[in-house]
Amino acid sequence: MSIKSFAAKIFAGIIHGKTQKWASNPVETQQEVFSDLMAKAWQTGFGKDHDFENIQSFEDFAAKVPVRDYEALKSYVDRVVKGEENVLWPGKPLYFAKTSGTTSGAKYIPLTKESMPYHIKAARNAILAYIHETGKADFVDGKMIFLQGSPELHEKNGIKLGRLSGIVAHYVPAYLQKNRMPSWETNTIDDWETKVDAIVEETYNEDMQVISGIPSWVQMYFEKLQQKEGKKVGNIFKNFSLFIYGGVNYEPYRAKFENLIGRKVDSIELFPASEGFFAYQDSQKEKGMLLLLNAGIFYEFIKADEFFTDKPKRYTIGEVELGVNYVLIISTNAGLWAYNIGDTVAFTSLSPYRVIVTGRIKHYISAFGEHVIGKEVESALNEAMVGTDVSVNEFTVAPQITPAEGLPYHEWFIEFEKEPANVEAFALKIDAAMRKQNVYYDDLIVGKVLRTLVITPVAKEGFREYMKSIGKLGGQNKLPRLANDRKIADALTK
Repeated sequence: MSIKSFAAKIFAGIIHGKTQKWASNPVETQQEVFSDLMAKAWQTGFGKDHDFENIQSFEDFAAKVPVRDYEALKSYVDRVVKGEENVLWPGKPLYFAKTSGTTSGAKYIPLTKESMPYHIKAARNAILAYIHETGKADFVDGKMIFLQGSPELHEKNGIKLGRLSGIVAHYVPAYLQKNRMPSWETNTIDDWETKVDAIVEETYNEDMQVISGIPSWVQMYFEKLQQKEGKKVGNIFKNFSLFIYGGVNYEPYRAKFENLIGRKVDSIELFPASEGFFAYQDSQKEKGMLLLLNAGIFYEFIKADEFFTDKPKRYTIGEVELGVNYVLIISTNAGLWAYNIGDTVAFTSLSPYRVIVTGRIKHYISAFGEHVIGKEVESALNEAMVGTDVSVNEFTVAPQITPAEGLPYHEWFIEFEKEPANVEAFALKIDAAMRKQNVYYDDLIVGKVLRTLVITPVAKEGFREYMKSIGKLGGQNKLPRLANDRKIADALTK
């Protein structure tokens, strides 16, 4: 055992003890975060507009501060972008994380000197939790790769601007710099395919032990490695032992990855976003990710099936229930207040509080009142694949409201790595799994409002070509699992 791995085990034990302390006092921890946020932001422009000075409780806050998304908060963010101080948080942000918006074009998410350290600590602590639980630490001596956006930053009115993953690249600790790949020069390549080719050239003969990134883009890296070397990734990197991922559910990719790697490797799931680092997988044995209650973020939860009603109830951490689909609402030390990030979560444990990401509140199908969510389509596909040799590279689902003939249906666009012998029979298996999960969908099938789903196979690399055509290949970009319109479906059909 090296000095570095020995030290990592000791440090992992220390961090585990600290984590247990706040995780075992969740309500008190969140109250402390809430009080700290109010105390620091009451003299900001937003704080004055919403009477923070007289907020004494969460009930006061909920009465004075409505839930907002980026578009609704944009007038405040625009002032910050123009260089104004003390608008959402004291002073100016350190950075803006630039992301793709929906109706507002580019989104500028502030990162402050108070919020930035939590992004770094959470990623570190996820690895330390793995080391503490498993006792495995030898990988800290091997090479590590983080598939991420360019670390090049620009300036906007004196504030640095870039992709979140590129900003975080500037905070890699010195003791990991020697092990970290790819090189700075390769990381700054803009074109994703060119960048992955360069990463392959830099890494194929290295001792890669930890690989991290969004699964769909790591898959591209693995496929290019296999094309170059003609063998499984696990044989190219004999000591590859840990895959760290976030952004999407890994389960639809798991079989494909195990085939590409040639064996199973441990994995750690993360739940990061430009708006905050919310959770990480703290156990290889338990389902879900530990919700970070002490990270400068105060959480609220709104039941997803009540979200679009008039004045839905806003729950705090002590009021949530297992298995309910909630819209995640946050207030942070970066100056986001009662902010809807768009993600939905469900709790898998209340002691400690662990969550799974179930989808996006904007990514659903309810063309006929069925309100199908991302978790349901992913679970149905996984269930249909059990006991088969079918494997799937990527998929998305859309409603077909006006078919050329017959009843409307849900259309599943699937890019198979290995196609089922009978696609229609496979579609029926998915449909049966969907009907078990979603009673509204089942009622529509029984009532002959919908017919059973239809699979439309997508050509190899069809999804990759689609993402490239809209300028969203690589980086932190993710394909929506489902949509309530046919924008993606029509592009794929063409």
